[in-house]
Amino acid sequence: MDCQEQLTLQTFQNAIFYLNSFADKGGAKLFVPAGRWLTGSFDLISHLTLWLDKDAVILGSNLLILCLPMAEVGNYLVEGIGALYGRNLTDVIITGENGTIDGQGSVWWNWFRRETLNYTRPDLIELMNSTGIVISNLTFLNSPFWTIHPVYCSHVIVQNVTILAPLDSPNTDGIDPDSSDDVCIEDCYISTGDDLIAIKSGWDEYGISFARPSTNIIIRRLIGNNRNGSGIAIGSEMSGGISEVYAENLYFFDSSTAIIIKTAPGRGGYVRNIYISNVTLVGVDTAIWFDSNASQHPDELYDPNALPVIERITVKDVVGDNIKVAGLLKGIERDTFNHVCLLNISLNVTSKSPWNCSYIQGYSALVTPETCEPLKESVYPNHSSDCYHLSNHLRSSGYQNRGSWLLSW
Repeated sequence: MDCQEQLTLQTFQNAIFYLNSFADKGGAKLFVPAGRWLTGSFDLISHLTLWLDKDAVILGSNLLILCLPMAEVGNYLVEGIGALYGRNLTDVIITGENGTIDGQGSVWWNWFRRETLNYTRPDLIELMNSTGIVISNLTFLNSPFWTIHPVYCSHVIVQNVTILAPLDSPNTDGIDPDSSDDVCIEDCYISTGDDLIAIKSGWDEYGISFARPSTNIIIRRLIGNNRNGSGIAIGSEMSGGISEVYAENLYFFDSSTAIIIKTAPGRGGYVRNIYISNVTLVGVDTAIWFDSNASQHPDELYDPNALPVIERITVKDVVGDNIKVAGLLKGIERDTFNHVCLLNISLNVTSKSPWNCSYIQGYSALVTPETCEPLKESVYPNHSSDCYHLSNHLRSSGYQNRGSWLLSW
């Protein structure tokens, strides 16, 4: 860490320390002016607005590892060594005039590829156990790992952000709500090396034990592409449960997968009440994928008999051109995925086998090319109640009442 970086980091730390005295007096605002601000990780505080000028660039450090003992670095990485971090916070706004936060992830990616890291890479923004979070009107570049990661959070808004990383960068997810509720993601452009949005809720026996689900999540007006991930991924860490997810007006292009649910024996938990509509795909390898073999486990203590419950998944109003495979819908033997509904889907598919299905049950209507046998039973008129509808979501999730907390920002 050179003298300039030490000075910049100290400046940010001093500013946050000073502003903390205003936390109980109506809040405070930290304005980052035009310029390039090279800094290591710094902690946010409650009742803070961090505002970046349109020509301001916060640069995350990739040199801190050289300045700390290995054990201390390892502990610090667990706590978050990205550009911004916070825990147990209330009322935090990270915004501006499309300023930039750059994680400078290339060094971390190279360490990962060379298998020289003995600890995890940092997220660019990680917020834990916090509520009332708004992230908006900014550009995020080159995260070492996941870009925006709210974990154990409530009332989170991410809107009008651009997230970019090279298409070959490892694990550079865009936005990963993790064991969080009341999350709204809208009007975002994401192009990264992995999932654009990945919804998670805990890993195997630890997620089952902690039992903090991700629920009431809205995604709308999302555009993006990837080569090694998905547009919207649910899982694979879903052991605490994921439900009440509503996504609409999505456009994915030149991508590996559009929509995926990832799970495996040993996960336990559930994914239920998912509604995805108004999707446009161009140049996507696989439109819809249920992957029941996401079988990486944290250790040997997981229960292989802990089977996930996957049910009431509706995907409707989808059009796609230059699609290789329409659907790989693979449930688990002795654990059928139930009430899968495909409605009004039209895909121009290049594969001679557009659908591959097993251990699933559901219904379909107006699907081209013709769907697989387990889904050929018509949804109309007898089985419409088995599909998860938008009206169900509005009633069960309180979506219509969300205006109060959305407008409050």
